[in-house]
Amino acid sequence: MTRLITYTDVRDHLSWAEAVAALRQGHRAPRPEIDDTFLGPADRTLLNRSCFIPGFGYGAKAVTVFNGNAARGLDTVQGAMLYFSPDDGQLKAIIESRLVTEIKTASDSLLGAQCLARPDSRHLLICGAGTVAASLIDAYSALFPDLERISLWNRTHDKALALAETCAKRGLNVTAVTDLEAAARSADIISSATMARAPLILGEWIQPGTHVDLIGAFKADMREADDRLLQQGRLFVDSRDTTIHHIGELMIPIAEGAITESDVIADFYDLLADGDLDAPLGGPLEVATGRTRDSDITVFKNGGGAHLDLMIARYIAETVQ
Repeated sequence: MTRLITYTDVRDHLSWAEAVAALRQGHRAPRPEIDDTFLGPADRTLLNRSCFIPGFGYGAKAVTVFNGNAARGLDTVQGAMLYFSPDDGQLKAIIESRLVTEIKTASDSLLGAQCLARPDSRHLLICGAGTVAASLIDAYSALFPDLERISLWNRTHDKALALAETCAKRGLNVTAVTDLEAAARSADIISSATMARAPLILGEWIQPGTHVDLIGAFKADMREADDRLLQQGRLFVDSRDTTIHHIGELMIPIAEGAITESDVIADFYDLLADGDLDAPLGGPLEVATGRTRDSDITVFKNGGGAHLDLMIARYIAETVQ
């Protein structure tokens, strides 16, 4: 029987810790088969992502990304995820894409931070004030309880103020800031979720020991970090197969000779190859190829591939049976 799973019906039944654990478990399975297609103009795109992971099943997510929808009072991203059984190919669930994407995106970054950020990190800077920023605030607050403050920067400051005020009503220490450079210089973790097509985070601002999480760029003409940051940091991705030749964050500096493919040290399959699945669900993970010293600058590109959608769709479908 195929179930229709909507955001409002099940969101409160899901856990950030369990979602991150689902990604850790998924990366112990064989590497996936993935295919992505983009159709339509840059500001009105249909994105189709499909994936097969042996033992995990099949998944296909189709979403539209319309940049002008916010002005119409509509969601920028809309669509659905299909989850098929690995055993007999049955369509087990149709899941609202908003649910899969929200849980997947933040969990991807949280797993990266568990592997790469300093355990004593106290100040988180989030760039952006949309849906992803809101979920990052929730996820980091849940899994990094030692954070003392969260700064929120957005090009439109009023949006940052509104999100910060909403968080304050829930007892979260979130402050909207206007000086991006000052906030970046003092942050232990920077998580950027913007629609930028030119770098907004500059390497000259980033202090030793900082972990930088780059989420926003998902197309070939998009990037959030400048060449200097990529050159001075230890560079990691969630998946080599879905980032290096697909996303401008890496494609552009590689094409221009600022970095090379070999500068990408590891992806999750490398980082988690010897990981302990029984390790605590929250907090840092010990990984052999990640941070080597407290002064390292680590840079993580969250590409959000179809394999992550499938891992999270499977988690959601099994959790809400």
